[in-house]
Amino acid sequence: MQPDVVVVGAGIIGAACAEALSAAGVRVTVIDRGTPAGGTTAAGEGNVLLSDKPPGPELALAQASVARWPKLLATLRDMLGSELAEVEWDAKGGLVVALEHAEALAEFADHQRQAGVRADLITASDALELEPNLTPDVTAAVHYPDDAQLQPVLAATTLLAAVKRRGGEVRGDVTALGIRPGGLRTSEGFLDCGAVINACGPWAGQFSERAGAPINIQPRRGVVLVTSHTPFTVRHKVYDADYVGAVESGAADLQTSTVVESARAGTILIGSSRERVGFDDTMRVPVLRELARKAVRLFPGLARVSVMRAYGGFRPYAPDHLPVIGPDPRVPGLWHATGHEGAGIGLAAGTGQLIADLFLGRPPVVDPLPFRVDRPEVTPCT
Repeated sequence: MQPDVVVVGAGIIGAACAEALSAAGVRVTVIDRGTPAGGTTAAGEGNVLLSDKPPGPELALAQASVARWPKLLATLRDMLGSELAEVEWDAKGGLVVALEHAEALAEFADHQRQAGVRADLITASDALELEPNLTPDVTAAVHYPDDAQLQPVLAATTLLAAVKRRGGEVRGDVTALGIRPGGLRTSEGFLDCGAVINACGPWAGQFSERAGAPINIQPRRGVVLVTSHTPFTVRHKVYDADYVGAVESGAADLQTSTVVESARAGTILIGSSRERVGFDDTMRVPVLRELARKAVRLFPGLARVSVMRAYGGFRPYAPDHLPVIGPDPRVPGLWHATGHEGAGIGLAAGTGQLIADLFLGRPPVVDPLPFRVDRPEVTPCT
């Protein structure tokens, strides 16, 4: 039986879109040119964050996602059983700390509270109680109890397992070549379908050109350090206040800010970096050194912990820092779900719901207008 929708891209965004559509009874096939969940999703930290987003459309989508993720995971656990649906969800909360410019951090948190975010301004001594290994140089902090963490690959594969349980299909090593009336051309032949969703992440711009509707999505590279197994623990997701500025920056050159957290495996994850270098995946020592230096400034005890490895990946960057979600008016049947940059893990649940709402004509979970494809920052003038 031919699918109603083919989702191109089996990362966390494509998987979430496919799951939400299949839950509503839509027949879905997901294809990926490589291994499902093996691209950008495999290079993510698993952040589910409200703390790094100023009031606006992306924060609204993040709030919808944070509310949806636990309910969605409970549904998947009931369907698939606890073993398949274990995605290491950890509602650990976030802690944003300032080593200087405490007033700016307090002002940012105040704006978020006005938008409905739980953002509790605490003293430096309170922060040290929450995280005893923090540097005493902290001047102020904000606690975000709703920040969370999950394991990205496990989450994506669990969503895809639900699609298959409902009768859908997931196919790796299949390349999408272009759209023509009635379906999708692929390296494995023509797929008849009623709609195609471009969920290709950093490669969404390339596929959009082949589909005849180019969008301005570029790769932005990020690197994460992983320590060896250590008794040193970080109880929350901890960031320095510079993280928000790095997320919002559109600069092409290297941006680094400190994000530190413990993983269930007993290691410490250290990020983050952002730079636009095309698809150059060279691992550069100065970037790794800068990440380590900033992490030790925040947690001096990390100087005694060795780094086991580093990994990097490409995130889908849109010039206006907003995802592209919805139908493309230029090509009937073409939809986009991309441009989430480093926030895709956290925004995936809300994105899938929004795609399903729009596709089925239901009231959307958030206002879709800011995410439309036909905005000047994303769609080149023709």
